[in-house]
Amino acid sequence: MLLQDERKLIVEYGKRMSQEKLSPGTSGNLSIYNEEKKLMAITPSGINYMDLRPEDVVITDLEANIVDGSRKPSSEWALHSVFYRDKPEARAVVHSHSMYCTVLAALNLPVKAVHYVIGDAGAAEVPCVPYHTFGTVKLAEESIKYCGNGKAVLLGNHGQIVCGSDLKSAYGLACNLEFLAEVQYKAMCLGNPVILNDEQMKEVMEKFKTYGQANH
Repeated sequence: MLLQDERKLIVEYGKRMSQEKLSPGTSGNLSIYNEEKKLMAITPSGINYMDLRPEDVVITDLEANIVDGSRKPSSEWALHSVFYRDKPEARAVVHSHSMYCTVLAALNLPVKAVHYVIGDAGAAEVPCVPYHTFGTVKLAEESIKYCGNGKAVLLGNHGQIVCGSDLKSAYGLACNLEFLAEVQYKAMCLGNPVILNDEQMKEVMEKFKTYGQANH
Protein backbone atom coordinates (compact mmCIF):
# COMPACT_ATOMS: atom_id res chain seq x y z
CA MET A 1 0.00 0.00 0.00
CA LEU A 2 1.62 3.23 -1.18
CA LEU A 3 2.12 6.25 1.12
CA GLN A 4 0.98 4.44 4.26
CA ASP A 5 2.07 7.24 6.62
CA GLU A 6 0.21 9.85 4.57
CA ARG A 7 -2.91 7.68 4.50
CA LYS A 8 -2.89 7.25 8.28
CA LEU A 9 -2.55 11.00 8.80
CA ILE A 10 -5.45 11.72 6.48
CA VAL A 11 -7.65 9.26 8.40
CA GLU A 12 -6.60 10.87 11.71
CA TYR A 13 -7.29 14.43 10.59
CA GLY A 14 -10.44 13.46 8.72
CA LYS A 15 -11.90 12.15 11.97
CA ARG A 16 -10.78 15.31 13.77
CA MET A 17 -12.40 17.47 11.12
CA SER A 18 -15.69 15.65 11.68
CA GLN A 19 -15.49 15.49 15.49
CA GLU A 20 -14.47 19.14 15.79
CA LYS A 21 -17.28 20.12 13.39
CA LEU A 22 -14.95 21.85 10.97
CA SER A 23 -16.93 20.30 8.12
CA PRO A 24 -20.37 18.60 8.36
CA GLY A 25 -21.21 15.12 7.07
CA THR A 26 -19.06 13.94 4.18
CA SER A 27 -18.23 17.49 3.06
CA GLY A 28 -14.71 18.83 2.81
CA ASN A 29 -11.55 16.97 1.86
CA LEU A 30 -7.89 16.56 2.80
CA SER A 31 -4.73 15.73 0.90
CA ILE A 32 -0.99 15.33 1.38
CA TYR A 33 1.56 15.67 -1.42
CA ASN A 34 4.67 13.50 -1.49
CA GLU A 35 7.18 15.60 -3.44
CA GLU A 36 9.69 12.77 -3.84
CA LYS A 37 7.18 10.40 -5.45
CA LYS A 38 5.15 13.21 -7.10
CA LEU A 39 1.98 11.62 -5.73
CA MET A 40 -1.01 12.93 -3.81
CA ALA A 41 -2.88 11.06 -1.07
CA ILE A 42 -6.45 12.39 -1.01
CA THR A 43 -9.72 11.55 0.71
CA PRO A 44 -12.22 9.50 -1.30
CA SER A 45 -15.53 10.88 -2.51
CA GLY A 46 -18.64 10.47 -0.36
CA ILE A 47 -17.32 8.44 2.60
CA ASN A 48 -18.08 9.48 6.18
CA TYR A 49 -14.84 10.46 7.92
CA MET A 50 -15.69 8.41 11.00
CA ASP A 51 -15.76 5.30 8.78
CA LEU A 52 -12.61 6.19 6.83
CA ARG A 53 -9.76 3.63 6.75
CA PRO A 54 -6.20 4.03 5.39
CA GLU A 55 -7.01 1.75 2.45
CA ASP A 56 -9.90 4.06 1.49
CA VAL A 57 -7.51 6.97 0.88
CA VAL A 58 -6.72 7.31 -2.83
CA ILE A 59 -3.23 7.82 -4.27
CA THR A 60 -3.13 9.80 -7.51
CA ASP A 61 -0.80 11.94 -9.57
CA LEU A 62 -1.63 15.62 -9.99
CA GLU A 63 -3.85 14.84 -13.00
CA ALA A 64 -6.04 12.55 -10.85
CA ASN A 65 -4.78 9.33 -12.45
CA ILE A 66 -5.24 6.69 -9.75
CA VAL A 67 -1.96 5.01 -8.83
CA ASP A 68 -3.16 3.05 -5.80
CA GLY A 69 -6.56 2.53 -4.19
CA SER A 70 -9.99 1.19 -5.11
CA ARG A 71 -12.03 4.29 -4.29
CA LYS A 72 -12.91 7.32 -6.38
CA PRO A 73 -10.88 10.40 -5.35
CA SER A 74 -12.57 13.52 -4.01
CA SER A 75 -14.49 15.49 -6.61
CA GLU A 76 -12.33 18.48 -5.60
CA TRP A 77 -9.05 16.83 -6.63
CA ALA A 78 -8.28 19.71 -9.04
CA LEU A 79 -8.64 22.21 -6.19
CA HIS A 80 -5.92 20.34 -4.30
CA SER A 81 -3.71 19.65 -7.30
CA VAL A 82 -3.46 23.31 -8.33
CA PHE A 83 -2.03 24.28 -4.93
CA TYR A 84 0.74 21.70 -5.26
CA ARG A 85 1.36 22.78 -8.84
CA ASP A 86 1.63 26.51 -8.11
CA LYS A 87 2.89 26.58 -4.51
CA PRO A 88 6.12 24.55 -4.24
CA GLU A 89 6.10 24.89 -0.44
CA ALA A 90 2.64 23.27 -0.11
CA ARG A 91 2.63 19.69 1.15
CA ALA A 92 -0.94 19.48 2.47
CA VAL A 93 -4.33 20.99 1.63
CA VAL A 94 -7.48 21.20 3.75
CA HIS A 95 -10.86 22.16 2.27
CA SER A 96 -13.85 22.51 4.58
CA HIS A 97 -17.35 23.91 4.83
CA SER A 98 -16.78 25.39 8.28
CA MET A 99 -19.73 27.43 9.52
CA TYR A 100 -18.43 31.00 9.83
CA CYS A 101 -16.12 30.85 6.82
CA THR A 102 -19.11 29.68 4.81
CA VAL A 103 -21.25 32.50 6.23
CA LEU A 104 -18.72 35.08 5.01
CA ALA A 105 -18.39 33.19 1.72
CA ALA A 106 -22.18 33.39 1.28
CA LEU A 107 -21.78 37.17 1.51
CA ASN A 108 -18.72 37.03 -0.79
CA LEU A 109 -16.74 38.84 1.91
CA PRO A 110 -13.01 38.42 2.61
CA VAL A 111 -11.66 37.51 6.04
CA LYS A 112 -10.03 40.69 7.32
CA ALA A 113 -7.35 41.42 9.90
CA VAL A 114 -9.73 41.50 12.87
CA HIS A 115 -7.14 39.55 14.89
CA TYR A 116 -3.39 39.12 14.49
CA VAL A 117 -3.71 35.34 13.99
CA ILE A 118 -4.50 36.12 10.34
CA GLY A 119 -0.71 36.24 9.98
CA ASP A 120 -0.85 32.43 9.88
CA ALA A 121 -2.48 32.77 6.45
CA GLY A 122 0.54 34.65 5.11
CA ALA A 123 -1.57 37.67 4.18
CA ALA A 124 -3.31 40.66 5.74
CA GLU A 125 -6.60 39.59 4.16
CA VAL A 126 -7.99 36.28 2.93
CA PRO A 127 -9.95 36.98 -0.27
CA CYS A 128 -13.19 35.36 -1.39
CA VAL A 129 -13.41 33.80 -4.85
CA PRO A 130 -16.72 34.44 -6.65
CA TYR A 131 -18.90 31.33 -6.91
CA HIS A 132 -17.97 28.58 -9.36
CA THR A 133 -19.44 25.07 -9.51
CA PHE A 134 -17.76 22.63 -7.13
CA GLY A 135 -15.39 20.07 -8.61
CA THR A 136 -14.55 22.17 -11.68
CA VAL A 137 -11.18 23.21 -13.06
CA LYS A 138 -12.53 26.79 -13.23
CA LEU A 139 -13.00 26.82 -9.44
CA ALA A 140 -9.48 25.46 -8.95
CA GLU A 141 -7.83 27.98 -11.27
CA GLU A 142 -9.72 30.96 -9.84
CA SER A 143 -8.93 29.85 -6.29
CA ILE A 144 -5.18 29.74 -6.80
CA LYS A 145 -5.33 33.10 -8.62
CA TYR A 146 -7.17 34.79 -5.75
CA CYS A 147 -4.94 33.13 -3.17
CA GLY A 148 -1.91 35.00 -4.52
CA ASN A 149 1.08 34.76 -2.19
CA GLY A 150 -1.06 33.70 0.76
CA LYS A 151 -2.02 30.25 2.01
CA ALA A 152 -5.80 30.52 2.22
CA VAL A 153 -8.88 31.62 0.32
CA LEU A 154 -12.64 31.58 0.80
CA LEU A 155 -14.77 29.99 -1.91
CA GLY A 156 -17.90 32.01 -2.66
CA ASN A 157 -21.11 30.30 -1.45
CA HIS A 158 -19.03 27.24 -0.65
CA GLY A 159 -16.38 27.23 2.11
CA GLN A 160 -12.64 27.62 2.65
CA ILE A 161 -9.40 26.07 1.40
CA VAL A 162 -5.91 26.34 2.89
CA CYS A 163 -2.47 24.85 2.35
CA GLY A 164 0.49 24.20 4.61
CA SER A 165 3.94 22.66 4.88
CA ASP A 166 2.33 19.56 6.41
CA LEU A 167 -1.15 18.39 7.36
CA LYS A 168 -0.82 19.57 10.97
CA SER A 169 -0.06 23.16 9.91
CA ALA A 170 -2.72 23.18 7.18
CA TYR A 171 -5.36 21.90 9.59
CA GLY A 172 -4.28 24.45 12.19
CA LEU A 173 -4.65 27.22 9.62
CA ALA A 174 -8.14 26.00 8.69
CA CYS A 175 -9.09 26.20 12.38
CA ASN A 176 -7.55 29.68 12.72
CA LEU A 177 -9.40 30.88 9.64
CA GLU A 178 -12.69 29.65 11.09
CA PHE A 179 -11.88 31.48 14.36
CA LEU A 180 -11.18 34.68 12.43
CA ALA A 181 -14.40 34.38 10.44
CA GLU A 182 -16.40 33.89 13.64
CA VAL A 183 -14.79 36.92 15.30
CA GLN A 184 -15.41 39.03 12.20
CA TYR A 185 -19.05 37.94 11.91
CA LYS A 186 -19.81 38.57 15.59
CA ALA A 187 -18.00 41.92 15.56
CA MET A 188 -20.03 42.92 12.48
CA CYS A 189 -23.21 42.11 14.41
CA LEU A 190 -22.23 44.71 17.02
CA GLY A 191 -20.76 47.36 14.76
CA ASN A 192 -17.78 47.97 12.48
CA PRO A 193 -14.77 45.80 13.36
CA VAL A 194 -11.46 47.63 13.83
CA ILE A 195 -9.05 46.24 11.23
CA LEU A 196 -5.31 46.07 11.87
CA ASN A 197 -3.56 48.59 9.62
CA ASP A 198 -0.69 47.96 7.19
CA GLU A 199 2.01 48.93 9.69
CA GLN A 200 0.56 46.67 12.37
CA MET A 201 0.23 43.77 9.93
CA LYS A 202 3.80 44.25 8.73
CA GLU A 203 4.97 43.73 12.30
CA VAL A 204 2.64 40.74 12.69
CA MET A 205 4.02 39.10 9.54
CA GLU A 206 7.58 39.52 10.83
CA LYS A 207 6.59 37.90 14.12
CA PHE A 208 5.00 34.95 12.34
CA LYS A 209 8.28 34.17 10.56
CA THR A 210 9.63 32.84 13.88
CA TYR A 211 6.37 32.10 15.72
CA GLY A 212 6.41 28.77 17.53
CA GLN A 213 10.10 28.06 16.94
CA ALA A 214 12.51 27.21 19.74
CA ASN A 215 14.52 30.41 19.31
CA HIS A 216 11.44 32.65 19.53
